Amino acid sequence: MKILVTGAAGFIGFHLVNKLIKEGFTVVGLDSINDYYATSLKYDRLFNAGIIKSEVEYNKVVKSSLNIAYSFIQLKLEDKENVEQLFSHQQFDVVVNLAAQAGVRYSITNPSAYIDSNIVGFANLLECCRQYKIKNFVYASSSSVYGLNEIIPFNTNHTVDHPISLYAATKKSNELMAHVYSHLYQLPTTALRFFTVYGPWGRPDMAMFLFTKAIIDGEPIEVFNNGEMERDFTYIDDIINGVLLVVKNPAVGNTAWDGLVPEPSTSKAPYRLYNIGNSIPVKLTDFIAAIEKKLGKKAEQILMPMQPGDVFKTYADVSPLQKKFNYQPKVSIQEGVNNFIDWYITYFKINL
Repeated sequence: MKILVTGAAGFIGFHLVNKLIKEGFTVVGLDSINDYYATSLKYDRLFNAGIIKSEVEYNKVVKSSLNIAYSFIQLKLEDKENVEQLFSHQQFDVVVNLAAQAGVRYSITNPSAYIDSNIVGFANLLECCRQYKIKNFVYASSSSVYGLNEIIPFNTNHTVDHPISLYAATKKSNELMAHVYSHLYQLPTTALRFFTVYGPWGRPDMAMFLFTKAIIDGEPIEVFNNGEMERDFTYIDDIINGVLLVVKNPAVGNTAWDGLVPEPSTSKAPYRLYNIGNSIPVKLTDFIAAIEKKLGKKAEQILMPMQPGDVFKTYADVSPLQKKFNYQPKVSIQEGVNNFIDWYITYFKINL
């Protein structure tokens, strides 16, 4: 089976590529290598996955690979012509779309980047999946789609009609677009609403990375909503195990689906939505405490108000994924935090 993974130089994409290769799949990675955060980290992920020997050699071997099971191409999904050429030259069985312009707060000041990547790029990908008869299309959605919904835990049958960031709106749009292709063309599509993913090789703009760096450097950390926030922090290995289950099991139509009582998470078409999270909300103050415990240092905290686009609490109901695939997160917050900090210290060559 040959799998296209978009966003392959990103945090989740990097881990998924490594897992798929270990599972024996042939993988083609795609990434635009944009500069939303330091590209050096993205190059190092490619290096770690065996695609390049170093950043210096990147341009020489970008379309080849040191690993026979993995090849890579730098490409934007908005580049319709070249995306179509990629599909025509390859014979993909499965597509996993993890490419997107990320970041809730960044979407407030840079909206066009989200329309280009998350809407136009996603549409190009769907159209190629239709044209080249892809057997399974899996894509990243986000817990941010729940927006102003305050019913806890978040369930995939809850309304997501009130997003509070453009990022969230693009992710909901992806789900709607995917359903159209499932309905019209019988393309199996599955959305995974990720909940606050963290772990080694994580994004520098995420809390885990920001807090760890600041505490090590002896700098204060900004704690929003005065620390009165909760997040369903989910360790990367638990996320990847869930993604792999869905990759191996394409969506099928729900024959019991009733248009008079429409269930948002399924359809008569081969379409599914799942939350994928730890299902254990953690207070931001407790998350910081876990970092402090591992580092043996206290954080200097600057209490800040709630930021535009943020929500107070995220909490995933993952019972559908558990019932369907026996999905079960295993990594505790302290264990996950310890693993990230061990990686961080090694990667940046830090002596504590």
